Amino acid sequence: MILILGVTGSGKGRLAFDLARDLGAEIISIDSMKVYRRMDIGTAKPPKEARAQVKHHLIDIIEPSDSFSVRSFLDNALEAIKQIKAGNKPVVAVGGTALYIKALLYGLFEGPAADKQIRAELRARAETQGLDQLYRQLTQVDPEAAARIHQNDARRIIRALEVYELTGKPISSFQRQWNPQQTSDELRATDYDWTIIGLRRDKAEENKRINARVKKMIAAGLVDEVKSLLSEEKPLSAQARCAIGYAEVIDHLSGKITLEDTMELIKKNTRRLAKSQRTWFKTFRSVHWLNIGPEEPGEKILDRVKGTADSIGSR
Repeated sequence: MILILGVTGSGKGRLAFDLARDLGAEIISIDSMKVYRRMDIGTAKPPKEARAQVKHHLIDIIEPSDSFSVRSFLDNALEAIKQIKAGNKPVVAVGGTALYIKALLYGLFEGPAADKQIRAELRARAETQGLDQLYRQLTQVDPEAAARIHQNDARRIIRALEVYELTGKPISSFQRQWNPQQTSDELRATDYDWTIIGLRRDKAEENKRINARVKKMIAAGLVDEVKSLLSEEKPLSAQARCAIGYAEVIDHLSGKITLEDTMELIKKNTRRLAKSQRTWFKTFRSVHWLNIGPEEPGEKILDRVKGTADSIGSR
């Protein structure tokens, strides 16, 4: 049971593929956007050739018009683990969606039940005043949560403010209470003994890789991909629309910004996501961090990870 994490663009997907192929394992994707069908370029899904060689779970499982919750992820992930274990194969989980990783490792944080009236009022404010006003409010009442939530993520901003209005406490204070012992009988991910490997690069190198990745996505046809999604009969869900790369291109297609500015904004928002991921990852226990060099070949990274996993297993 190996889990590989790292910020966006860190190379964790390539490592997971190499490791899974070497071990005869199957991969579980821990990514809130790779679950959507036809959202391929902007989510940096593994190529079809890689998925033909190594089975990947939790990729292309719902329509872009649907929503997908932490509960949905955990249910699907546990079912995938069960299937892989039944086939007597190792599990390699990989991703950067910190909220999903935390649920997988430590259990599911439910929080107070939704309040329809408060939620409706917050949605109305978002429409009349702008989502940026709600985000600014969140930075004041819960700066810790705001640091982890993207400023275009309406669903999570509204939920965080809803929890604050219901309880008078920031949602981050509840999330710090997550504990494996609090996990209900139906959520048994915490029963598994995970070896957690983190990939870490110099921040300047991370930024360089992010910039190159965005340029590659645009060249690969991200704008056309978004056009195609917007032309579908069912509209994109709010969750899908706020995905980094898609939200900015949607603004470009509506005439709000130029393509050049779109690329720069995607780079900026991706760097912000990476910063948020680093903040989250600091809260995770027992992560074995590997510092990756700028030109370090994949074969060497694979050998280092296998050596780390072997040394952990021998303890």
